[in-house]
Amino acid sequence: MDIKYWLQDKKNLVFLALVAVLLAMPFVLSLFRLTLLGKFICYAIVALGIDLIWGYTGILSLGHGVFFGLGAYAMAMYLKLEACGSALPEFMVTGGLTSLPAFWKPFASFPLAMLAVAGLPLLLALIVGFATFKNRIKGVYFSILSQALAWAFVTIFIGMQAYTGGSNGITGFTTLLGIQLQNPMNLVSFYYFAVAMLVLVYIFCTWLMSRGIGKILIAIRDGENRTYFTGYDSSKYKTFIYCISAVITGVAGAIYVLFAGMISPKELDIAFSVEMVIWVAVGGRGTLIGAVIGALLVNAMKTGISETMPDMWLYFIGMLFVLVVLFMPKGLTGVFVKLYERGKERFPAVRLPFGRRRSASMRGKGAIS
Repeated sequence: MDIKYWLQDKKNLVFLALVAVLLAMPFVLSLFRLTLLGKFICYAIVALGIDLIWGYTGILSLGHGVFFGLGAYAMAMYLKLEACGSALPEFMVTGGLTSLPAFWKPFASFPLAMLAVAGLPLLLALIVGFATFKNRIKGVYFSILSQALAWAFVTIFIGMQAYTGGSNGITGFTTLLGIQLQNPMNLVSFYYFAVAMLVLVYIFCTWLMSRGIGKILIAIRDGENRTYFTGYDSSKYKTFIYCISAVITGVAGAIYVLFAGMISPKELDIAFSVEMVIWVAVGGRGTLIGAVIGALLVNAMKTGISETMPDMWLYFIGMLFVLVVLFMPKGLTGVFVKLYERGKERFPAVRLPFGRRRSASMRGKGAIS
């Protein structure tokens, strides 16, 4: 990727400015607020994955919480086994188990657990994507199917209480590779790691969309039938980007556990999956930077409103989504772009000798900017 060309995109410059602000937050926020912001950064990573499939490819998934949950549970299982040592987790003892289940044993290894963080969402997305896109299931039918997937996984994880902790989930983590999770300095390190992952994922997404495959994905979004009849097998491209999005979401879920200190089936359900879509819609889909801004802004508003008026948040998020759909179809990014374009039309820059510039309103006045 050409760095000079990448920096010429104003959206990328806005992202770099946002990252600079995030890097400064540990110096001004309390540890509690910094932990919250760490969660929001994980949500921003998820939003980038959602933007890839919805904003650029036109696939509206309402079940991405499943991938988030799989990545989070994979990390939580490793952390729980490290915390328990040779003993069984308490929910297994309560559930009547006398030995560690076979499928839990690989999660005692950190490399295998990290492989599962990406591998489990990838495998599920590959199966679902191949089965649905190959049969040309799309639009609202795919959205309903993804909701059913989320509902099924929530039911399974709650029902298998002895193996998954049930509705309470998995909690009680103490260390990661011997590093104390609740140590303030370590939490700051985890925060910077989350910011670094956000930067890496954003750069990867911009690189991917700048390649030929990005143009094909946009073509599928704007006219899948035309793309199909020009010789491109759209199902392969949709399955590919669906898998990439699932892996990104799973990785975000794993990092989220470090800040939340727990994971429960609530993170897999339909409501959380719908919230992910709202983040992207508010920020502006098909822009990447909009997804990041939307996730950070909506969750910050959610925290603020929930702390002052706990019962009003659901009404607010519903009203916000309706307003965005009706009046801001391109989200906040679209509004800013429109204002920027109007500003350029009203105050066009005029090139002066020696590379200096002045606005049109200053011409004839002898004032040089």
